[in-house]
Amino acid sequence: MSCLSCRPTSLIKYLALLLPLISPLSVSAFEYLQPLPSRAPEPADNPSSAAKIGLGRSLFFDTELLGVNSKISCNSCHNLAQGGDDNRALSPGQNGRSTQRSAPSLWNIGFQTVLYWDGRTTSLEQQTLDHLRNPVISAWPNIGAMVSHLAAQPNYQQHFAATFNTGRTENIPAPDEVTGARVAQAMSSFLRSLLATRSPFDRYLAGDAGAISSSAKRGIEAFNESGCLACHFGANFAGPAPGPALKMGDGFYELFPNNLGSDYEHRYHLATDLGRYAFTGDPGERYMWRVPPLRGVAVTAPYFHNGAVASLEEAIRVMGKTQFGKDLNKETVRDIAAFLNSLTGEMLAVSATPR
Repeated sequence: MSCLSCRPTSLIKYLALLLPLISPLSVSAFEYLQPLPSRAPEPADNPSSAAKIGLGRSLFFDTELLGVNSKISCNSCHNLAQGGDDNRALSPGQNGRSTQRSAPSLWNIGFQTVLYWDGRTTSLEQQTLDHLRNPVISAWPNIGAMVSHLAAQPNYQQHFAATFNTGRTENIPAPDEVTGARVAQAMSSFLRSLLATRSPFDRYLAGDAGAISSSAKRGIEAFNESGCLACHFGANFAGPAPGPALKMGDGFYELFPNNLGSDYEHRYHLATDLGRYAFTGDPGERYMWRVPPLRGVAVTAPYFHNGAVASLEEAIRVMGKTQFGKDLNKETVRDIAAFLNSLTGEMLAVSATPR
């Protein structure tokens, strides 16, 4: 992919043009290969707490959040025991319907500055409410019906009252403790707590030379030399980490496919979905996508927005051809795959109730 296809909507608008001019492995002013921070950024109006995270966890695993007769929960499409997605091309929703695009992993999602494949929401709170309004995902006619159902359950009344410190002094909490905004705040706090830490790559960056294989070390160089690092860099390998350069709500986008007409494009129907253009209507954003994070990518097959590619090695070959016009050889693909495997962190067991 030419670096012109990486488009940030922030002050670092020209950063992608500068990346190939610098050797990422020797730069200290801007770290291209970064360890995962110990905490995801959070908005000032929704600071996390143990109680809020616990409430969000309960909602995440509760099928009734998505309908009184729902057979799916948030964890159905984003299985935290299976890499944070469901390893399907498209996810089954309500009443036999399916999602439009492949479900991404939720591990480390708190470091993404915009959400969805097309970056159309700018916060986890906004994305949560958007999900709850989507009839493919939620069987409720509207968020008000969901809130009324949750508010009728004493355990949720009490949990919301205790979590949001509403100041009520009576023994029986009132139903209005539960609101759609508070559902979104609790769930977003839970999602920000999903950190897959201590990957072999992080340990390697910390000085443990034996944490990754020789193949993975070669893979870092091959990843850089092939051009991949022009877009996939930073703490989450999805562009700049949230900070002075790219703030939460700013997007960092990639043209995919960049080289139209390849056999891979036709074989995997990569150009059928117009990407961000379908949301913005801007002709300049045809085939533009939010740069996806690569942490945990080895355990989240199938790949790309349509889930059309089954293996990591094939996804690397597809990227080489569609983005750079290169036919990557077997050794290069193997080494890059070894590097990407080293980005898988420890995904601690998460259940509806803490163990």
